Amino acid sequence: MAVACRERLVVWLGRLNVYCVAMSKTPPSSRDAGLSGRDLGDYRLLRRLGRGAMAEVYLAEQMSLGRKVAVKILRPDLASDEKYILRFRNEARAAAALVHANIVQIHEVGYTSGVHYIVQEYVRGLNLKQLLNRRGPLEMPLAVSIMRQVAAALSKAAAQQIVHRDIKPENIMLARTCEVKVADFGLARLAEGGVAANLTQVGVTMGTPLYMSPEQIEGRSLDPRSDIYSLGITCYQMLGGRTPFEGENALAVAVQHLQKPPPPLDELRPDLPPALCQIVHTMLAKDPDDRFPDAGVLLRELRVLPVAAGADVSWPEEALQAVTGAVPTVRAASEATQQLQKVMDASRHRAARRRWLIPLGGILAGLLLGGLLAWMGREPYLLADADATRTRIPKQKTALAQYFFAVNIGTVDAWHSVLDYFPNEADRYLGWRTKQQLARSYLAHNDLHQALKYFDELASLDQAERELVAFGLAGRCVVLSLEGRHEKSAAVLVQLLPLRDAVPKDMGRILAHAIEKNRQTLGPQTVRQWDHWLKQRVAEEP
Repeated sequence: MAVACRERLVVWLGRLNVYCVAMSKTPPSSRDAGLSGRDLGDYRLLRRLGRGAMAEVYLAEQMSLGRKVAVKILRPDLASDEKYILRFRNEARAAAALVHANIVQIHEVGYTSGVHYIVQEYVRGLNLKQLLNRRGPLEMPLAVSIMRQVAAALSKAAAQQIVHRDIKPENIMLARTCEVKVADFGLARLAEGGVAANLTQVGVTMGTPLYMSPEQIEGRSLDPRSDIYSLGITCYQMLGGRTPFEGENALAVAVQHLQKPPPPLDELRPDLPPALCQIVHTMLAKDPDDRFPDAGVLLRELRVLPVAAGADVSWPEEALQAVTGAVPTVRAASEATQQLQKVMDASRHRAARRRWLIPLGGILAGLLLGGLLAWMGREPYLLADADATRTRIPKQKTALAQYFFAVNIGTVDAWHSVLDYFPNEADRYLGWRTKQQLARSYLAHNDLHQALKYFDELASLDQAERELVAFGLAGRCVVLSLEGRHEKSAAVLVQLLPLRDAVPKDMGRILAHAIEKNRQTLGPQTVRQWDHWLKQRVAEEP
């Protein structure tokens, strides 16, 4: 890729709007009243709290019980689409399974007068972002109390095989009773092995770059350890007064999640005990295997931390007074965008006097590579094979935003939308990564013909794109083996041999099975040069 092209790509990526479907910048008070004043069964809608890509949320009164609740309503333009209705309903069922004191509760799912809605707990107080904005870094007793309660919520979710995917200060609610409640579990996805429940993520990116785990950035499959990483970023900010990674754009932040170790927390807070700092840094390990295996283990570590008896763990009164009413338990895209923009603006002033030092090729290779054939063992997404025609995929503002949207939705149609809406990117780096994802998706759905088409295209790239070529050749070998064309599959292994170290780990596991299949059919002499590589792969299997 020419230097000029790389420079243009940097400028283009810098324009990324992190949230794929941004909310209007107009304050809610100046918008139309929407459904305010309307009754939905037992619920009277009082005022709108916020808008998301798929739903609107209202403060409501449950008339039979005389209590305030939050009512999430499917957008009218989606309410006629059975696929979105199914996703919306299943969202509530998945979230309702999480009954826990530290999780915002789902009360009811309903439909009346053409309106689909979910009723959920309404939390009075403020969220952690608001508290940090008003108070700055928190004292250890208060911070540890919040950490313990969030860890308890994540432990409950992990037990149900649910991954939140968007742990950040805005989604950590601080009730006036000093309870901590994690919000937006309704927007979570069941972990691999559970029934797919990527439910109200339509129009929302895969997370906020300031808090995303490396595997989330790379588009790989997620398990509860991804939430532990995001909580680690949140805890670092809560204790250190800043997030560990900042940059002038989303790409710069994401790259640091992949490559840069966080600055030692004890340098920002020398008053903290080493044990607490170590817990936070363990949560921030790049490799999920190096983090706490689950939130239950994290919780046990937090519980043994020495915290002064009788220490104040209440929210500051001045912060509570600054919040009028209650905090809506809905993802606020505009707030997240403003937060990231604030960090980006601050970093841009610092970056104006220095050059970006990390080679762009390595950055982009790390950023978008991942999520390989772990797809093969997962349940298909709800919209993956809904019908023979393309599912309507909304267009995003930039090609990279469209890519992140597709990462989150995970369907073949979503990946095609990147190339459909931004055809000029097809022969550029982002287009190649999109075709890589299409190859994975088609292989996961056993559409070998379409998968081979994209594997072949990647295998034919210039050898300078070493990882992509290795991926393409490995995929070609796998497909040919699955089709029973073992001699041709073995011939591809000869081409792949010089690039075998560039084969990603997850693809390597699938490739190992293809090699074994070829061995059984053709004899060991056809893959003798791969014996050492194959033994290493088998040794790496869990």
